[in-house]
This record gives sequence, structure tokens and C-alpha cells, in this order.
Amino acid sequence: MVAAVIDRDGKYFATRRGYGEFKDYWEFPGGKIEPGEGPEEALVREIREELDTDIRVNDFLVTVDYDYPSFHLTMHCYRCSVVSGHLVLKEHENAAWLRPEELDSVKWLPADVEVVKKIKD
Repeated sequence: MVAAVIDRDGKYFATRRGYGEFKDYWEFPGGKIEPGEGPEEALVREIREELDTDIRVNDFLVTVDYDYPSFHLTMHCYRCSVVSGHLVLKEHENAAWLRPEELDSVKWLPADVEVVKKIKD
């Protein structure tokens, strides 16, 4: 898995799930790496598909390994910026630009909690 930590003007873009076991939890957008893709290529594709936006992958942030009750997640997270587009929500219920001091104001998916800690360090 890959996730985009999109920042702009000192704020971070977070999305809220509108489906599944973790409905209403917040996450950094991203998705699965398809066969033959590298992590950065997958991230650009996923954000284009989910948010109708082109991003630039700036640098690697952290890899999170987390054991959910029914699966193990390895998620490679990258700092990104918007190149073009308006972050249109196609799969998520809501989104917000959060300042570092606001990151704890939402209920994050457990794996994304580790990403938030890294951002705040």
C-alpha cells in the first residue's frame, strides 16, 4: 500500500472513509500497488483515480507496518504536493486540510496514527 501526505501552506490533506469496517475514520489517501508498478507510480495513479488530481511525489516519509485484526498492512508514505486538479472526492465521505496542531482532532485509522506521529516529530 501507498499513501500521500499532501501538504500545502503548512496544512495536510486528510480524507474520511464513507464505507466499510472503518467508516468515518480518517486517513491519508492512497491505495494498492498494482503488479509492475513502483510505489511512487502507484501513488500518482491512485490519487488521480480517487481524487481527480495530479500530484508530485516529493520525498519518502515513513513505512508503517500494522497488524489489523484480519490482515497485515505495510504502507509506504510519501510527502506530496498538488500539481493540478481540485481534490475531488470520488470515494471518500469528507476531507479537510489540517494544521499540525489539528491533526489530533480527527479519528485516524490505526495505521495512519503512526504517520501523524512522524509528521509531528
